[in-house]
Amino acid sequence: MCAAALVGAVTLTLPAAPVHAAPEPDPSATGEAPEPGPDPAGASPEPDGSGDVSLRRLLTRLQDLYRRTEQATEEYNATEEGLKAQRKKSQDLNVRLARTRTRLADGQADAGRLARQQYQGTGAGGLSAYLRMLLADDPRDVLEEGHLLKEAAGGQAAVVSRLTRNEKRADELAKASRAALDRQQVLTEQRKQQRDAVQGRLKEVEELLSGLSEDQLAELGRMEQEGTDDAQRSLLSSGELRGARAPSASGERAVRYGLRQVGKPYVWGAQGPDSFDCSGLTSQAWSHAGRAVPRTSQEQWRQLPHVPLSRLRPGDLVLYFPGATHVAMYLGDGKVVQAPRPGARVKVSPIAANPLLGAVRPDRDAAALRAYVPPRWY
Repeated sequence: MCAAALVGAVTLTLPAAPVHAAPEPDPSATGEAPEPGPDPAGASPEPDGSGDVSLRRLLTRLQDLYRRTEQATEEYNATEEGLKAQRKKSQDLNVRLARTRTRLADGQADAGRLARQQYQGTGAGGLSAYLRMLLADDPRDVLEEGHLLKEAAGGQAAVVSRLTRNEKRADELAKASRAALDRQQVLTEQRKQQRDAVQGRLKEVEELLSGLSEDQLAELGRMEQEGTDDAQRSLLSSGELRGARAPSASGERAVRYGLRQVGKPYVWGAQGPDSFDCSGLTSQAWSHAGRAVPRTSQEQWRQLPHVPLSRLRPGDLVLYFPGATHVAMYLGDGKVVQAPRPGARVKVSPIAANPLLGAVRPDRDAAALRAYVPPRWY
């Protein structure tokens, strides 16, 4: 199912909540679907005087569904990355196992030759060293060959030792290969479950929106924009976003890449070039700037250096919600570029369009540009 087609022309922005008032932990973070129950917001709003209240409850429900959808999307992305790594690991193990089995076959051939030599005798004329001593005119001649016999014995021991090592290594690699394949199958099933979770939540969104009139959709958009504006004013008046800063050279390239994607659709799991999800956009922007960053928003938050909001510069990544389930890229002047959610398109938004978690800098040690002219984004 194409996620971008589900909500069509609906242009609601992402949830607007108080900037530092993060929501309670999401029970779906474990990957389990929430328990079903009565949901007053699931029905069309009442046409009487309680309509405004019902619309607000519906907006809250939609925002929660979008947040859970993006969380499931990022979990899907993480599993997809794990599956890619597991496939590579399986391929590498299979190559190593094939090489080890070739060495093992060679060792077994050497051992066969050694066994035949021991059976036939290794001395002149095919006689054993013991018989040659008995038949020699001077047994000392045979004894003087002792060092040669020692070398031969050492060679035989080396063959046996190498054969034993290769047998053990082949057994270890075969077990590792089976385990890698089992893990790959687990990840494949996990990815399918996460894909189904995303599609299920998008279906809920589609059903909720399908019962609304154009006026109700417009009112939902107005309510959500009002919440975003309030949150943005609160953040800017707090003084946390102090001053204007220049990006690094790579940060500028990342910003320009992100802005070139404005207007492209959000599609969950997408990394471009024609569509993106939130972390697909930020990871590709920095990849095109010459610096690899983790694929998912959670890993971007976990692995990249954190910076306070008061030190934000263009190119920094801004994370949202307690589980770091959404990410955008800072442009400066209190704005970010982001792939917002299914049904929307890459756009420039106020930084406070979602509950802020914090920010990270992919190029912490890179110097800022001495001269910087911000690109137009409005």
